[in-house]
Amino acid sequence: MAFVSNGDDLFDPIIMADNRFHVEGYQEGFEEGTRQGTIEGRNHGRLHGAKLSAEVSFYNGFALAWKCLLQNDSDVKARKRLKAMESLIGVIQNFPYEDPQYEKLQEDMERVRAKFRQVCSLLNVSTDFREYVSGSTGMSF
Repeated sequence: MAFVSNGDDLFDPIIMADNRFHVEGYQEGFEEGTRQGTIEGRNHGRLHGAKLSAEVSFYNGFALAWKCLLQNDSDVKARKRLKAMESLIGVIQNFPYEDPQYEKLQEDMERVRAKFRQVCSLLNVSTDFREYVSGSTGMSF
């Protein structure tokens, strides 16, 4: 009987090779997938952050430019527009730029967009900021 158990021990590495290779392959694949996922996640976050930043920056520039235009006007409508503009600027200034894991980022961004739409309605201008961005690419100066 001792001879049979030695024979089993001799073939165990051969029989278990499939299982060992499966476990090793899984571990290597998991490590590579984790590494690739981290790289893809970082790139996606960078791209999304840049788009969000461009949008907020546009809203801020828009609001500051219109504030300058409306500042010297003294009629009631202009004061109402100026108040809405200052409100938009306030929401933008309170926007959490430095915290990438801010839990209410989407809610705050929706608040900025809603305030922008309100201001555009008061000014009677288009709310699609992509028109303004794409329109500036044709400038020659």
